[in-house]
Amino acid sequence: MTAARAGAEGGGAPPRAPLGELAALFLRLGLTAFGGPAAHVAMMRDEVVVRRRWLSEEAFLDLVGVTQILPGPNSTELAIHIGLERGGPAGLLVAGACFIGPAALASGALAWAYVRYGALPQAGGLLYGVKPVMIAVVAQALVGLGQKALVGWHARAAAAAALGAALAGAHELVAISGAGAIAASVAAAKGGARGAPRAWAPPALGALGAKAAGGAAAAGAGLGAIFAVFLKTGGLLFGSGYVLLAYLRADLVERRGWLTEAQLLDAIAVGQVTPGPVFSTATFVGYLLGGGPGALAATAGIFLPAFVFVALAGGLAARLRRSAAAGAFLDGVNAGSLALMALVSVHLARGALVDAPAGLIAAAGGFALFRLRLNSAYLVLFGALAGLALTRARG
Repeated sequence: MTAARAGAEGGGAPPRAPLGELAALFLRLGLTAFGGPAAHVAMMRDEVVVRRRWLSEEAFLDLVGVTQILPGPNSTELAIHIGLERGGPAGLLVAGACFIGPAALASGALAWAYVRYGALPQAGGLLYGVKPVMIAVVAQALVGLGQKALVGWHARAAAAAALGAALAGAHELVAISGAGAIAASVAAAKGGARGAPRAWAPPALGALGAKAAGGAAAAGAGLGAIFAVFLKTGGLLFGSGYVLLAYLRADLVERRGWLTEAQLLDAIAVGQVTPGPVFSTATFVGYLLGGGPGALAATAGIFLPAFVFVALAGGLAARLRRSAAAGAFLDGVNAGSLALMALVSVHLARGALVDAPAGLIAAAGGFALFRLRLNSAYLVLFGALAGLALTRARG
């Protein structure tokens, strides 16, 4: 048994890993981690539990559990958590930056190419095939998350309430907060929360960010406004990275008019093509709004809260996890987030399924995902190749 494993299992502080080793590991993961948050978590477990034995299974699962109740990108926060555990504050920064960096750079490069060459058949064909596949990937995520989030009539009622509020024009934060309140109220009426208690990150921090971002963005898509909007998003977003679609559409398409529906769909498709965090979509959007400086502002804004939340949760997680009421509230938040994901997927499908071949690509993608269990990274590659082939065949 290694010293690291013994320390993790015995409760003592495990020896720290060299920062260079942390950087090399998470840089490689950032370059190869396709397939979304679940795949990222599996790859990290293989590296830090099975191969390197930096953490025990129990310690790793504890970190995974903490990320589930924090706002922001789960797999990115897990990388940051591991960096903090293995390298202290410097490790937190190194692991997070190395995991995020490749995706942000790739998204920025694709944004540059999109702006400069987006009208070319090759670029159009690539996105033409990837967009329908992305709809299939989102549908699979909805099914998988729904099996966990919509357990019990109170969770389904919370999801229905969030969906109704969103259709009525309510802000997405109001919709998911209301869903959380419904679930918490039901749990209180029953005399306790469903399941094991879970941790809670106070929503007041996010609410303050929402007010500040709303005021800053009113003047238009300047760098400060871009940073503020994405800072708010990174500080408020619960659940899977796919929930990001709902937030960005409501904020950037409907409220501010900074992006068109088609541009948002292209940005999300690029987020699927690149490895690493889905939140690197922010880099692409930032470039569209403000060039290179806009890309930096959006990337810094959306990922900064993850570093802050992980640093704060490192000492508070054990105490917060004992709150049963917080666990019930988050059950409702998860159900409400799922409802928003379902709603936005309908809007995105309208922009992706533009003709019969696109519909066939989406159907083939759905079959490969649901029946063949094909990795979504291979599926995105299939969509890209199919789109390019169809575009070339049309001449």
